[in-house]
Parts: sequence; structure tokens; C-alpha cells
Amino acid sequence: MTAYMVILAEINDPAAFRCYALKAAKLITEFGGEYIVRGIGESECLEGDWPDTTRLVISKWPSMATARAFWQSESYAEIKKLRQDNATVRVRLIEGIEDL
Repeated sequence: MTAYMVILAEINDPAAFRCYALKAAKLITEFGGEYIVRGIGESECLEGDWPDTTRLVISKWPSMATARAFWQSESYAEIKKLRQDNATVRVRLIEGIEDL
């Protein structure tokens, strides 16, 4: 069943974070994931507290297992170090609903 990784990121240093983002994007593709949303375009908060500096990223995965394999990989552990001190992130993995 399809899975989605949802990330809320508050970026402190956009230039340094870009290096992380480029490497992570390549690895996501290698693991079978694809971006659905990258919060770099226009957005509008319709309700609640969502600062303009908070970015949203959603990636789609073939399965929860595939997304976990990416997240727990040694390759991603190395890349993840590039965002330390450059951003605060919240990450949630969600199983998709195929049929309603």
C-alpha cells in the first residue's frame, strides 16, 4: 500500500539546507520515492498557526517498508547530518488509503 512521508521544516540557513535537500532528493529517487509537494512555491495559511517560514514536503512511496528502508539507511544517515543546525523538522510517515 502506498505511503506518504510528510515533513514540516523550519529552515534556519537556506543555503546550507539546499546542499542537504539536493542530496536527499537524489537518494529518495534511488529508493523509489517521489516528491508530491515541495514547499517552495506560493502558499497560504487558511486556518491555524502556520508561519510563512514553515515549509511542507510530501513524498510518495511504494510502501511503508520502502520509506522506512530509506529513512533507516546508512546513506540517509550521512545526508541527514547536513541539515543539523540548519533546520528543525517534524516528519510523519502515513499509510495511504487506496479505496474509500
